[in-house]
This record gives sequence, structure tokens and C-alpha cells, in this order.
Amino acid sequence: MSRARSHLRSAFLLAAVSPLSATTRFGARRGLSAWPAPQEPGMEYQDAVRTLNTLQTNASYLEQVKRQRGDPQTQLEAMELFLARSGLQLEDLDQLNIIHVTGTKGKVRERIRINGQPISPELFTNHFWRLYHRLQETKDGSSCVSMPAYFRFLTLMAFHIFLQEKVDLAVVEVGIGGAYDCTNIIRKPVVCGVSSLGLDHTSLLGDTVEKIAWQKGGIFKRGVPAFTVLQPDGPLAVLRDRAQQISCPLYLCPPLEALEEGGPPLTLGLEGEHQRSNAALALQLARCWLQQKDHQGIGELKASQPSLQWQLPLAPVFQPTSHMQHGLRDTEWPGRTQVLRRGPLTWYLDGAHTVSSVQACVRWFRQALRGRDRPDSGPEVRVLLFNSTGDRDPAALLKLLQPCQFHYAVFCPNLTEVSPTGNEDQQNFTVTLDQVLLRCLTHQQHWSRLDKEQASPNLWNSPGPEPGGPASLLLAPCLPHPVSTSSLVFSCISHALQWISQGRDPVFQPPSPPRGLLAHPVAGSGASVLREAAAIHVLVTGSLHLVGGVLKLLEPSLSQ
Repeated sequence: MSRARSHLRSAFLLAAVSPLSATTRFGARRGLSAWPAPQEPGMEYQDAVRTLNTLQTNASYLEQVKRQRGDPQTQLEAMELFLARSGLQLEDLDQLNIIHVTGTKGKVRERIRINGQPISPELFTNHFWRLYHRLQETKDGSSCVSMPAYFRFLTLMAFHIFLQEKVDLAVVEVGIGGAYDCTNIIRKPVVCGVSSLGLDHTSLLGDTVEKIAWQKGGIFKRGVPAFTVLQPDGPLAVLRDRAQQISCPLYLCPPLEALEEGGPPLTLGLEGEHQRSNAALALQLARCWLQQKDHQGIGELKASQPSLQWQLPLAPVFQPTSHMQHGLRDTEWPGRTQVLRRGPLTWYLDGAHTVSSVQACVRWFRQALRGRDRPDSGPEVRVLLFNSTGDRDPAALLKLLQPCQFHYAVFCPNLTEVSPTGNEDQQNFTVTLDQVLLRCLTHQQHWSRLDKEQASPNLWNSPGPEPGGPASLLLAPCLPHPVSTSSLVFSCISHALQWISQGRDPVFQPPSPPRGLLAHPVAGSGASVLREAAAIHVLVTGSLHLVGGVLKLLEPSLSQ
């Protein structure tokens, strides 16, 4: 077994593992494999991304999709038709060893990975144009939808890449939900996984966790083992019923502590207590796949487990192998509980965007502050950089962030620069620039209202207790907290980072700030505070796309 294969990531994307010697192989099989790469001038990576962005749905079409989403069979039949037009059949997908999971979002190249690495711009570009030209040439004038939408296209492209690269294992994450999702044309996965459930995409999936659980359980297949982690009773019962209806053996993952008994503690590369749940699921999925493929050394069983009160059997408790332990320890997930220390600035990056994930983000951030190295002298400043998109409730998310006691709250859209030139990855045709800026102003208004509601003479001196130590430890070396947090709205991520960092980040050194950046009184006075602070702690959260844009500027090597 290759080393890469043993390191199954707990971060689930459209990802695959292949032999270490794998190279791009274009055989003479059915589909796009035998097509020569187009050599038209100018068809570079950014051209491919710009063309891909034209497949985004506009706001009016999104509303139409929501109204028509009631018939899952229609959705899946449309995806099967696109698959056939691309040169593949369902039988081709049956050849892939697939772990089908629910999880998190990615972005363009990051959505498709092999051996843990995003595919190269060259590989992306070649496969994109092959698929795009094939679908263009097979358009049917009678069809109301002649080209697949954005995520459908990327899913088709991932299938082609995984087949042509002859990967050993493909980890395929649903786009939204499960039952109606375009990835659910997969008929024969090796195993399925459902991670912790929360309220997200409620306009499409339903406004309760039980309704969302029904959607997630739509990826279950007859006779295919499935695993989930501990959920509230309601959604767990829904998952159980969905599995029983189609004779899918569903198991509940025991907590990670059970797998640590009698062995060394498992070290996770990802911070945050909630990542232990993800790790427990990843280990069970990895072991199940290895077991079905008759691999040796899949982890020694410790004990058989009885059924639980939810009538779900516990998954096996086993001793993780050394490869599994290394995989958990070496896992990296940019933008999730990630910390970048840059001189006086510490950036805390977490793409949390649901109530449950923001709650976990707050716990992680406050715990990280307790364990920080404190400066010998000078004040510390806490800054929030936030945005939210879609049908999420920003007021609810911002309320959860209030206990972090920020000195400044900064809001901006998910655009690295005001001009879209060179930022094709972040183009979003579903909303206008005016709409995203108005949403940022709405976020600022929510924050101001929450500040006023929370303001009281003893509020900042009497924070509620939290496991691991009194929250008042946060205040000791910091600036006196104002009765209300100062807040600002910037037109792009770059301007927000320039104001927050004040030229003190040794890596992020943009050209001179635009004229008027400090025109607002709060911006001017805050700039002086930030320049003189001994330490600046910046939490970036609310949107994975916001975090991705921040990383693009703070870690340029990630975009290479």
C-alpha cells in the first residue's frame, strides 16, 4: 500500500489518492481520453476559470432551481445526461473506488486534489477545455439547459481526471445536501460518511436539522456501509430511518477517546475540539475501505460494540495503525482553525459559516488566546474580519462572536481587490457588487445593534465562565474594551488587510494604500492604535471564500 493512500485526510474534498508514480495517462478508452489537448493561443488557466465562471447561475435562475428542486429524479437524470455527453457512462463511475461523504466547500483547483495536492493549473486547463469543447459540440437545441452549471461541470471534470489518472481511491464530497446533489449519480461507492450536521443552505435543504438529515441520508446505498458521528436525537433518528428503508448498514462512530484507550494519544494536525469528531469519522471510513480491499494492517479490533438506544450499532473500536496516526498528525487544512504568526500580528483563520461551526470557532479562538505568548509590554488588540453569504443568518453568527470582545469589527466582501482583473477565481455572477457591499453594511448594522444590546457597566469585567479557565483572562493585557466595538466596512479584502496590518506583516506588503483609506475617523484613530499595539490578534471567519481570499494575499505561495 502506498504511503499516500494510507494518509486519508479528515478534510473531505473532491480528492483522490493514486500510486506515487502516477503521471498523466491518456489512454484510448471511451470518453475524452483520446482527445488531443487544444492548442488555441491564449487558452491559459485564467481563461479556463473565466469561462468556467460563465456557468455560474444568476440570481433569478437560482430561484427557479429552488422551485423545481422537488423532483430528485429529474435532477439526477439531467446529470446522467451531462455525463453521457461528456463521454462517460454510469458503468465508468462504477470502476472508481469511491468514498462518498458530506463535508465542506472548496474553490476551483482546490476542489480537485490528487495525493492531497490541488491539481496543477496545467492539468486543470487541459481537462477543462477538453470537457468544455465536448459539451459544446454535443449541445441539443431542444434541451432547455445546454451546459451544466458550475459545480456540475467541476464534478464531471473530477470524474474524468480520476478515471484517466487511474486513482486507487476517490473521496467525493457532495455539493449541497445529498439526495438531489449531482454527485449522487454514484451508484456503487465503497463506503459513505455523514459528518456533523448543522443548519446551512436552508432555502434548499430545509429549515430544520431533521430535514437536512433527510437530504444527507440520500447518499446511502443498499448494502453499502455508512458511518456517521454523534448527532442530536432527531437528525440521528432520520439518518437511521433512511438507512433502514434501503437496507443500508449504518454505524455510529465511537469517540476518538475510545480508539486511544490502551495506546498513545492521537495527535491531530487540525486544532479545535470539533476536529476530533471529523478524525473519528475519517478513521472509520479509511478502515472500512482498507478492509473491503483486503489490505493488511487495518488496525487491531479492541472489542465488539453493543447497539445503542438509537438502534444504531457502534462502529468497531480498533487500534489505529501507525500510518493512520501519521495521517491525522500530518493533516493540513488551510482556512480551518489555521494560525499564521507574522511579527506582532497573529491571524486566526477559520471558514466557519454555520451556527455550530461558528460556536466551535469561538471556542477554538478563545482557547488559543489563553495559550498565547503575551508581550512584555504594550497593549494587545483583537480584530474581527467577517463576511457571510447566501441564505445564512448573519445576525445569529455575529451574536455568537460577541463574547470574543473585539476592539474592532471589520466587514468586507469576498473580493481580494476592487478590480476583478487577475482574480477570476473569485468572480461571482450570482450577486452584484452593490449587493455584496450592502450586505457588508447590513453586517455592520447587526454588529452595532448587538453591541448596544450587550453594553452594560459590568459586561466586560464579568464574562461568563468557560471550560479550561475564566474568560476574564482574555482581558488582562489588552486594551480596555470600549462600551461598543468600533466597526468599519471596506470594499475589498486587500483594503481591509492593509488597514488591519498597518504595514506590520512582513509578508503582506502591498503598494501604498489607496487614497482615502484612513478618511473615516474610526479608520484614522484605529490605525494609530494598531501601529502602536504590541500584539494584534485577527480572527477571520464567516465565509470560506473570505478566508480563501485572505490566504491568497497572506500566503501567495498557495496560489502558485
